Amino acid sequence: MSLVTVKNLWKEYGDNVVLENLNLNIEAGEFCTLVGPSGCGKTTFLKMLLGQENPTRGTFLLDGKPFPEEPGVDRGIVFQRYSVFSHLSVLKNVMLGIEFDQSPLMGRLFGQARKAAEAEAMAMLEAVGLGDAAHKYPSELSGGMQQRLSIAQSLVKKPKILLLDEPFGALDPGIRADMHALILDLWEKNNLTVVMVTHDLHEGFYLGTRLLVFDKVRHDPHAPNAYGARITYDIPVGDTRESVLEEIDKTIKV
Repeated sequence: MSLVTVKNLWKEYGDNVVLENLNLNIEAGEFCTLVGPSGCGKTTFLKMLLGQENPTRGTFLLDGKPFPEEPGVDRGIVFQRYSVFSHLSVLKNVMLGIEFDQSPLMGRLFGQARKAAEAEAMAMLEAVGLGDAAHKYPSELSGGMQQRLSIAQSLVKKPKILLLDEPFGALDPGIRADMHALILDLWEKNNLTVVMVTHDLHEGFYLGTRLLVFDKVRHDPHAPNAYGARITYDIPVGDTRESVLEEIDKTIKV
């Protein structure tokens, strides 16, 4: 059974059709990258996977059951803008997710439970290369380090699915390459299923095992919102990543 099952799914806001007739199966362990023109519903689909948006109609299943209608710890997300708490240290930013999971009313742990949470958070910071920055504050971190912190916040709760909404778009090329290496390493070591939105075709092919292209195939100039986007291409990449990239470099300016 697929981890995510999508059949004849539509998303509409009144008369504005954003997504129409999506059909998709995502298996556990896949790394799916979503590309397509701005405004074609990629981020809307990501929000539906997170639980911030619900489909208008169609089948939408997680592990064979209806998708939860609100975010949960089984789905982590990293945005382009860093979702960190400026008044908390790096370590406490990561610990917070553990504390709210174990103590949802107080958001605080004490005694041995707190020590265990701190050790778990430190292990995650080490995994993303922030062990030495545990007691710093987000304002003291570079952009790449803040994004590493966002990733640590999401992964410390051990989600089944990691959702990435253009997480590296604001980073310079050198830092971006480091982040690519990091996310691939974390994906493999943590047996994650990843769904990532990107505007960078080269990045989509490089990171993903599968590239999904969203686009509108029907247009009405008199009713521009009457039709939504579909998945127009579903391209497996897998172990052919490097050869595909070489071919892209020859034919496409990215």
